Amino acid sequence: MLLTNPHPSLAAAAAASTPTPKHGLNANRVAALTPSASHRSGGLRVSAASVAAAQPTPASPVAALSRVDVLSEALPFIQRFKGKTVVVKYGGAAMKSAELQASVIRDLVLLSCVGLRPVLVHGGGPEINSWLARVGVEPQFRNGLRVTDAVTMEVVEMVLVGKVNKQLVSLISLAGATAVGLCGKDARLLTARPSPDAASLGFVGEVTRVDPAVLHPIIASGHIPVIATVAADEAGQAYNINADTAAGEIAAAVGAEKLLLLTDVSGILADRDDPGSLVREVDVAGVRRMVAEGKVGGGMIPKVECCVRAIAQGVRTASIIDGRVPHSLLLEILTDEGTGTMITG
Repeated sequence: MLLTNPHPSLAAAAAASTPTPKHGLNANRVAALTPSASHRSGGLRVSAASVAAAQPTPASPVAALSRVDVLSEALPFIQRFKGKTVVVKYGGAAMKSAELQASVIRDLVLLSCVGLRPVLVHGGGPEINSWLARVGVEPQFRNGLRVTDAVTMEVVEMVLVGKVNKQLVSLISLAGATAVGLCGKDARLLTARPSPDAASLGFVGEVTRVDPAVLHPIIASGHIPVIATVAADEAGQAYNINADTAAGEIAAAVGAEKLLLLTDVSGILADRDDPGSLVREVDVAGVRRMVAEGKVGGGMIPKVECCVRAIAQGVRTASIIDGRVPHSLLLEILTDEGTGTMITG
């Protein structure tokens, strides 16, 4: 298990944007680049701020060289992941902010354009809460899970499948790629059963089976599947499925190279009271030990369990990354440094 302090290049970005980003790109890197700076270590380092700073004037050879240099540094990572499937769970702060949403969509489209095969699995908590309020239903949660009675389940399905899913498909299309919107019910992609806590949680389900047959031709054709986490049991009853859990099961079923969970935290911390104790990389044995020692707790436990289960089923790595950091997907996939915690087998 590798414990490190936050990357120093994030200090400036943290002050300017997100509350607790752990590492990211050096905002001064592009501006400071000169034609003689041809030998560097590390991967692609880019952020919204640095891209904006690097916008060239027509007679700016240094700025032009900067952009070419960034692309050149990304090449080894593009070659490594070309043709590989990566499953991204999308939700939290990255879904609430229009700016972060645009960043995630652009990242997905870029990854698709350079030869990766992204699959997007999404929740939609804030949007669900808004629509529940419109019909006079007060949202309730137990242990971080939404209490889902019959009325709530109807709203969840309408919002996730009919609204959020199609909005994401449209945004991906506008950004220049093609997407296909699905939910767990389509082609029996996900089969569900009631949660063990069904008496208190209602129609909250677990995944019992994944049939990825519908996904293979979509992915092979270069489209991006966008999956809402509503599924049905054998009798056709709809269930609300935790998006992290669904993403992990789908990643295993399609043989993904990577699983990435976008969250509202920087990753796993060695000390939950110390934001600077980010664990950059840990193996399955190490993260299990952290759970047993109480270093991982609360809402992080189901995320870690989801990652461990996906790796046990053949996914090579699983990362818990900070969705509040602009371009966190690119940082995690196209750099050595990453932007959260990577769990390995």
